[in-house]
Amino acid sequence: MRDGAADFVAEQSAADELAAAVSRVTDNGPELIAEDKSSRQLIALAQRVAGKDVTVLLTGESGTGKEVFARYIHERSHRADGPFVAVNCAAIPENMLEALLFGFEKGAFTGANRSHSGKFEQAQGGTLLLDEVSEIDLGLQAKLLRALQEKEIERLCGHKPIPLDVRVLASSNRDLRDFVRLGKFREDLYYRLHVFPIHLPPLRDRLADIIPLAQSFALKYAQLGGAAGVEFTSDAQRKLIQHTWPGNVRELENVVQRALILADGDKIDSGAIQFDPVSLEPQPQSVPDWTNEAVRAVEGGPGALFEPNHAAKPWQPTIPKGIESAPVAPGYEEPHTPERSGQEASGQTLEEGLKTREYRLILETLTAVGGNRKEAAARLGISSRTLRYKLARMRQEGVEVPDRGSASTNIYVYGN
Repeated sequence: MRDGAADFVAEQSAADELAAAVSRVTDNGPELIAEDKSSRQLIALAQRVAGKDVTVLLTGESGTGKEVFARYIHERSHRADGPFVAVNCAAIPENMLEALLFGFEKGAFTGANRSHSGKFEQAQGGTLLLDEVSEIDLGLQAKLLRALQEKEIERLCGHKPIPLDVRVLASSNRDLRDFVRLGKFREDLYYRLHVFPIHLPPLRDRLADIIPLAQSFALKYAQLGGAAGVEFTSDAQRKLIQHTWPGNVRELENVVQRALILADGDKIDSGAIQFDPVSLEPQPQSVPDWTNEAVRAVEGGPGALFEPNHAAKPWQPTIPKGIESAPVAPGYEEPHTPERSGQEASGQTLEEGLKTREYRLILETLTAVGGNRKEAAARLGISSRTLRYKLARMRQEGVEVPDRGSASTNIYVYGN
């Protein structure tokens, strides 16, 4: 098995056991991509346990492919012809999960106009996956334990037990042993599920799987779009391998879909490999003419605007003379005076003046929060995505925007 054998049978085994083993490794079930040594070992374990009707507990970080692995086990088992039913226990409200799992009789609660079978009944003859089982309420854990031990359930307000012929798989991205110690998970249920534990390592620990997975996703989504296929350049492959993949396989799939949109032709280069968020290149040469006019109106020439302020230790904006401070809060209205109105009318249009005020307020808010984009967006009352868009537009128009966490960057504002 360590050398890659899918399964084995003893010499004195019956012919039907040999036939079942051959069937498990030659059927048309889903294939897992496993180029890394650790992945091949996991595949061997999955193939071996698939033929044994025992509970399997799959653990690992979010996005490592626990549900895909569970489906693989189901398709390689003698229950492959039966249903595979997956329940995301974290996505269902506590007061609904019991009815969803065990079913209910007519009149069990308000709105129960007819009887309904639960997920256990729907999985009869097949496999039930309890995804994120750690999120089940303690009270419901006791009922789940009884169902697993007795292999029977009762619907809500039911009067007779229903025998079960279901294989149960469970998965969690938590450490269930810690949950047991903290009193958040029943110890007896933990050991009931922990019959055959399989831990899926994160993608960053399976480097040999990254490129084959990326290529499979690229082929899948390229064909959906009508293309024959694409290839990753060596630089793109290097960029994929160097990423830490906090979102694991799910993040890789998203990155590949994004790369197919950004790629030119049938080659995906490193420029098309964009991690969240997609960055925009600044274009200082696209500064509009009205910006230069505003600069000359304030200081008599564009050079005066770019005067460094070396004395500033915590970075703060260097604002040219003649620029009034931005409003202290949204909705603030400055006093209207004829003098100010005349200045604005002679220097800028209304649209330009509003844009100048907006840019100045964004930069001063970034100053106040030390460059933290998320906090700045909250103070400005806009989303982080909107703030990123506005900062990219400011860069395109030649406005210098401080980098995150910079302690010495000067900010230069234009306009009057």
